[in-house]
Amino acid sequence: MAPDSVTANPLDDPFYYLNNFMQVLDWLEHRYADVLSDEEQRFIGEFNQLPRESRALLVRLVMRKGIHFRASKLLYAEIGGVADAAAPLITLGWIDEQSALSIETLFPVLLKSEVLQCFASAIDQPKGKKNDWLPVLIERYPEAQSFSHWCAPLDDHLFSLTIMGLCDRLRLMFFGNLYQDWSEFVLADLGIFTYEKIEIGADSRGLRCREDVDACLFLHDCQQRFEAGEALAGIVEQIHSLTLVNPWLQRRRAKLMFQMGQYCERFADFATAIRLYRDCPHPGSRARLIRVLERCAEYQLALDLALHAQQSPESATEQQHLLRVLPRLRRKLGGPPIKRAAPREMLRLDLQLPKVDPASSAHPLSVERYVQAHLAQETAPVHYVENSLINSLFGLLCWPAIFAPVPGAFFHPFQRGPADLHYEDFHLRRADLFTACLAELEDGRYEQTIRNRYAAKCGVQSPFVFWGALSEELLDQALACLPAEHLRHWFNRLLLDIKANRSGMPDLIQFWPQDKTYRMIEVKGPGDRLQDNQLRWLEFCHEHQMPIAVCYVQWAEQGA
Repeated sequence: MAPDSVTANPLDDPFYYLNNFMQVLDWLEHRYADVLSDEEQRFIGEFNQLPRESRALLVRLVMRKGIHFRASKLLYAEIGGVADAAAPLITLGWIDEQSALSIETLFPVLLKSEVLQCFASAIDQPKGKKNDWLPVLIERYPEAQSFSHWCAPLDDHLFSLTIMGLCDRLRLMFFGNLYQDWSEFVLADLGIFTYEKIEIGADSRGLRCREDVDACLFLHDCQQRFEAGEALAGIVEQIHSLTLVNPWLQRRRAKLMFQMGQYCERFADFATAIRLYRDCPHPGSRARLIRVLERCAEYQLALDLALHAQQSPESATEQQHLLRVLPRLRRKLGGPPIKRAAPREMLRLDLQLPKVDPASSAHPLSVERYVQAHLAQETAPVHYVENSLINSLFGLLCWPAIFAPVPGAFFHPFQRGPADLHYEDFHLRRADLFTACLAELEDGRYEQTIRNRYAAKCGVQSPFVFWGALSEELLDQALACLPAEHLRHWFNRLLLDIKANRSGMPDLIQFWPQDKTYRMIEVKGPGDRLQDNQLRWLEFCHEHQMPIAVCYVQWAEQGA
């Protein structure tokens, strides 16, 4: 069914939210017909036959928080009388007026005065706080009752949604996840979020079959139970027994196992952590397993695993970890001491800046901002860019490759980037496209391409471009001062491991536009030290002879 009305601005239509919901149903009917259950297909058919006001009321409730709603609080001018709109929904069983509610469930929908009105005989201190009455009422009224039974003195009804689970499944199939919700449509209509328009094939789906939908919901439930503090043993057993074919779901399970392993480490449940890490393909699991084995004094097992990892490290992160752990394990097993390679000498800047009391300023500056202000000159501007500049230049130049309609990468209109962005084969699947983009660095075309794309795509969501940090001035200075060769080295490193290498870049960059040169500066305040990902970037820049310095700041007491 088409939307009931179409206007130039979608939000000018008072039923904009209903139109959006119906777009989702239409999308699902066309793309997920073989995945929809009988119940879901029946819901779509019956929903489309309802009066517009009833459809609108249901969507309003689905998009609100919770499942219990006071009829007196549902005031929507476009819907009119809520009782008339609700009647068909009650007939279908999608709204229940007689749901049995415990006192805990009832309490949030009542005002303090209403609690007194309905339960005065059970409240000894009517001037107390509302929440103080709850334990007493729970003990006195242990049985669940309908709203009309609990609150007979109130002239009101309570509507309880019975199909929120079904609507969540529809939302999951559309978005491919449960963290995006219906507000995506409104944010897009308002222009707050703008997404790249991509031709999505009819067979491009995040969840390919009914088993995928059920497995995704099951993993989400396991995550919720884990975060709620349920005992891990049962959850771990269920996760291990789950058969998954979909690569995206396999990665999601692996990530959950990794998170559970970290939790077990924190609470010294090393046996469970070892089991989780040993069976987990999530990046970093092998390094964590080596750590746990070492903590359990299983030095030989840890060394054997570390030596195996050394033959083929999964990433620069793991390689860095192995350089630290191998000498330590050999020493603990009685082997000869192995001298670590001396760290490469880095250009060091030592600054002593006047200490400013944060309380004396309405907007206290970070240490990076203080250094930026101290080093900046009219002929040598300094920008606080951290990870934003290099990622943004990469994202603008390689936009066609990043947003290529590769099968399985895009399956709904509200994606900030491709679903396989962190997959091992992300680059490989688009190798020719990335090669074509990076080839522009060889003949100088990249400068105009980046400028044109900055203007054409401004504000469009991207996993790499930091629109809020970019300006034409920064872009002009960067393109004038950063050599194409350096850009090529940075961009190739990003493509080696996007997840690991898109962070850790130096805080500041200083340009000398007249000389077409630059310097990157990592800032460290008192007591701060370089993180592993920062060390890797510093080493990379030194290897390729890129100008970089580490600035160590000490505060000078005023008047000293």
